[in-house]
Amino acid sequence: MHAAAPYPPGAPTVAVVLAGGTGARMGAPVPKQLLEVGGKPVLQHTLEAFEAAPEVDRIVVVMAAGHHRAVAPIAEAAGAGKLAGVIAGGADRSASSRAAIDWARRLLGPGEDCKLLLHDAARMLVSGRIIAEVAAALDRHDAVGVAVASSDTVIEVRAEGGREFVASVPERAALRRVQTPQGFRLSVIEAAYAAAAADPAFKATDDCSVVLRYLPHVPVAVVAGEERNLKVTEPLDLVVAEALLEQP
Repeated sequence: MHAAAPYPPGAPTVAVVLAGGTGARMGAPVPKQLLEVGGKPVLQHTLEAFEAAPEVDRIVVVMAAGHHRAVAPIAEAAGAGKLAGVIAGGADRSASSRAAIDWARRLLGPGEDCKLLLHDAARMLVSGRIIAEVAAALDRHDAVGVAVASSDTVIEVRAEGGREFVASVPERAALRRVQTPQGFRLSVIEAAYAAAAADPAFKATDDCSVVLRYLPHVPVAVVAGEERNLKVTEPLDLVVAEALLEQP
């Protein structure tokens, strides 16, 4: 099994909070990461989680265009002393990840490496256990994902005549639902996105799939996620998140 080389002394762990989306499915006048749950913006809950994680040295927020000024007061309320920057997001998730990778490279300089954790801002209930295990796994692996087992049977469909039909039913025991943070050695995710840039058909909804497709020799390890680590996407998710916050 491929194992990651040791990190250079003093190499930081950088958490990237991806808040570049506008949350169109939420139907709100502001991005979903600025909506309040339990008396705090979603983004504040997320920043507090990474601020409290001893494994994380620095935090950068990739923010939706036109909303950068909203980050400073939220970060201050979160006590985010680790916040090292707020940068503009891209046109999609992958473009925002690339912006964060480029930012981290400028921060470290050529040839330096670090642990880079890429996290959806909308996953506001991420636990310290998940963050710690992803960071620790990067001592042994170059790429790490977070996932939970699927309790539902998942089908693959095919389109025909304007309708959908079942094409296959994958074995449920081998299926997982993807969560974040996803962790990488900076040089590895940087190389994966560099290879992807040469592919005119490139499209991805998460970062582990970029490594899996463009650096197939690099194994992607998996850390167990949690049902609580849900992604706030639809209005109902706000209600669920509120209820989870009220649990002891």
